[in-house]
Amino acid sequence: MSTAILTGAPVPGSSLADDLRSLGFDVQVAADVTEAARLLSAVPADRRVALVDPRFVGHVHALRLGLTDPRFPAATVPGALTAQPEARPALVRALSTTAAAVGAGVPTGSGATATTVTDRTVPGRLAVTMDAEGTAVQRPELGSLVAAVPADESAHTTARNAVAAVDDEAVRLRSAVKAHDGFFTTFFISPYSRYIARWCARRGLTPNQVTTASLLTALIAAGSAATGTRGGYIGAGVLLLLSFVLDCTDGQLARYSLQYSTMGAWLDATFDRAKEYAYYAGLALGAARGGDDVWALALGAMVLQACRHVIDFSFNEANHDAVANSSPTAALSDRLDSVGWTVWARRMIVLPIGERWAMIAVLTAVTTPRIVFYALLIGCAFAACYTTAGRLLRSLTRKARRTDRAARALADLADSGPLAQLAAAIGSRTKGPWTAPVMALLGGLLMVASALSQPFGSWHTILAAVVCAIFSGLAVSRPLKGALDWLVPPIFRAAEYCTVLVLAARSDVAGALPAAFGLVSAVAYHHYDTVYRIRGGTGAPPQWLVRAIGGHEGRTLVVAVLAAVLTRHSAFTVALTALAAAVALVVLVESIRFWVSSGAPAVHDEGEPA
Repeated sequence: MSTAILTGAPVPGSSLADDLRSLGFDVQVAADVTEAARLLSAVPADRRVALVDPRFVGHVHALRLGLTDPRFPAATVPGALTAQPEARPALVRALSTTAAAVGAGVPTGSGATATTVTDRTVPGRLAVTMDAEGTAVQRPELGSLVAAVPADESAHTTARNAVAAVDDEAVRLRSAVKAHDGFFTTFFISPYSRYIARWCARRGLTPNQVTTASLLTALIAAGSAATGTRGGYIGAGVLLLLSFVLDCTDGQLARYSLQYSTMGAWLDATFDRAKEYAYYAGLALGAARGGDDVWALALGAMVLQACRHVIDFSFNEANHDAVANSSPTAALSDRLDSVGWTVWARRMIVLPIGERWAMIAVLTAVTTPRIVFYALLIGCAFAACYTTAGRLLRSLTRKARRTDRAARALADLADSGPLAQLAAAIGSRTKGPWTAPVMALLGGLLMVASALSQPFGSWHTILAAVVCAIFSGLAVSRPLKGALDWLVPPIFRAAEYCTVLVLAARSDVAGALPAAFGLVSAVAYHHYDTVYRIRGGTGAPPQWLVRAIGGHEGRTLVVAVLAAVLTRHSAFTVALTALAAAVALVVLVESIRFWVSSGAPAVHDEGEPA
């Protein structure tokens, strides 16, 4: 239960108290600022509190946006202010300041006026004071929603008419849909999934429950694909689309009802990848039942998709807070976004999750797993080339200065283990603007080329892994602030994943490729987990975890050693499986511990579709 304190006598006939109760607030009335402070001090420290001007006129959803969003310690709309437990001390200090200014015993609402631009009510003044003292107060965009504190009867009538003119439920439904989404999601899913979200909200279902239902549906789809029958493939395609509908619904439910949570952030951040990669495995198992081994294609599709994502993450982290961050290429992109058809064409070219899953579902139902993977590899490769080329042009034409935070994020995304860190410590620290990506690329190419060209089990591959670790260390020996240094983490990912893929494919050992699929899945989870921790502002996973699983260069070296020691023997499969299980166990245990802790951020991706 939360507590709302009306900072003055309720207006006769107003439904404000009932509206606040419908939002889960216990409503109390304070005659003046001093009494408001006394009532506030009596509220348990672990409760959210709100101070509301009793003359408030507006939509219930405006109050919901301003007072119930769990992502922000403090938030305000005209005439109302809320503070979660962590912001309560700042609110108490601001209230003391206001009480001294207003004067004890003076009604808190007297003489106050408000407009949509400047809120001069007591809650508004408290918000300004909290901001000035260093506590950020969120001010949500209300759009056409009304939130006002009329100063006289005429203004009150105008505000009531404005409320009546706007259907806040329609606004609430529209705002439940992500602002920027893919063509397929926008036109084929969201027009009805938002109503499913409302249906779920009215029945008390939570976004986490819908997310879990989406995961279970996708796993059943993977199991259906694994049967290897035409009926199974058709069922798998239908179930995959249903899973995607639920995947859209959970986010819309969170936005519709403002049910954001740390657990929801973790589930939403990881389950999409788990569903997609489990489906790849199901297709590979189904193909194997029909005598077609496509595990290499399945692993290749997963590697390509994971590398695409790390390119997105790395570029965004390197540039979103850079100084003087502009370029002719970016300006051209903005101009293209002003032309309607180019927006949708560009969003479809990158094959976001909606288009990608629709393609997978349809092709599963009417073709074979091999064709599905061929289409995935071609489509994702084209999308990767398109986005990477554009980002290279932007990086080369802009004169941005990267911040220390961006350099730290790139270093965390690099996932350097003890070997690379040792090489960085003892290696040369002299480098030019492109040294980091060049060093990373040379090491990665040497490693993959050795895995491809040398006989399986050759000790030369181990030597290549050692040299790759040295080059990796040199690449990160200085802060990654160069124009193209955002390429370093994707190059490391590609080198590690491709080495595992190539060695498993060339081993000619039964079960090696499925075991490699499991290993790359576990490592990719660790990398996605790192991304979402950085996005939440809590930093990367602890260094002990990175050291425990070896870093990217350590894992590459271990796989190379296993290939040399366990040449053409089933023990290679067993070793890869054991390594995958060990990495997964350590990573998952620490990840779960973090995301269910009180310090985990409520991260919800409102940006471009994945």
